[in-house]
Amino acid sequence: MESPTGSDATQLYARLLADPGPPAAHPGWDETRTAAATAELRTLGLLQPTATGTPGHGAVSVDTALRQLLLDTDTKVTALVDALHHARDTVERLHTGYLPIQHRHHAGTALELVRGADRIAALLEDAARGARTEALSLRPGQDLSGPALAGKLARERLALAHGATLRTIYPAAALRRPAVLAHVRELTGAGARIRAAHSLPLWLIVVDARLAILPAPGAGPGGAPGAEAAVVVREPALVALVAELFEYFWAGAWTPPELLSGAVEMTDRHIEVLRLLAAGLTDTAIARKLEVSERTVRRLVAELIADLGAESRFQAGVHAARLGRI
Repeated sequence: MESPTGSDATQLYARLLADPGPPAAHPGWDETRTAAATAELRTLGLLQPTATGTPGHGAVSVDTALRQLLLDTDTKVTALVDALHHARDTVERLHTGYLPIQHRHHAGTALELVRGADRIAALLEDAARGARTEALSLRPGQDLSGPALAGKLARERLALAHGATLRTIYPAAALRRPAVLAHVRELTGAGARIRAAHSLPLWLIVVDARLAILPAPGAGPGGAPGAEAAVVVREPALVALVAELFEYFWAGAWTPPELLSGAVEMTDRHIEVLRLLAAGLTDTAIARKLEVSERTVRRLVAELIADLGAESRFQAGVHAARLGRI
């Protein structure tokens, strides 16, 4: 028996848009295959409960699914950011009122406040040298001078040299600066994975799930690395919380097309294919509408997925919408 694939879900979605109503068996599909396609549509939010009093689920537009996804996740990310701010405030109170009676800089201290640009730079270098599995970071604000970018590149090369996976998210606006774009291209060439997001709440770094670095309260505008103070977190539960916040933003970020080698030029035909994909049409339906072969459609779809740094047809449509291409 042929296993369910994403194309099954897109075929079912196209049928439901054309004929609203509860998901029905597709001719030639068994119950398992229909259930798998239906489950994928529910996971993507493209099937939602029908109006009150009407049983079952109905297909909704991609725009509606995206809006619902953002509404559902907004509360979660707000809670995560609030928890981080609370943790930072707690660190400040602990250091001000309690840690003076202890050894502030003992190696086993779970929470540590580091003050001064030089000490923070040394801390970041030590973290890079110690990375063995992965180093994660959000970079909403940073010193864009040549020396600062060179120092950051040197630190991140240290982590990559030890075999660590390096994942970093930058604001999309920062990549419009030639110096930053050149910097991230060098990182990508060295093996780092770079994504972009429209906005990021604060800078943070997580190393090997054992260490997190955050801006301390009052660390300056944007709390960028190199500011007056940073919080070092070694408590596993708090480090896990910071890593979870990073993963939330990573899932919603995209690979900047400027970093993709061999990116294709976006033609009118590519844009039309994107619109038809977003409408849920299958390769067969797109080929028929554009009067081209299915092989041509598959090639165009593959080019779009690669050009947009996406991992699926659906994600390609989401990334294209974010970039204003459709």
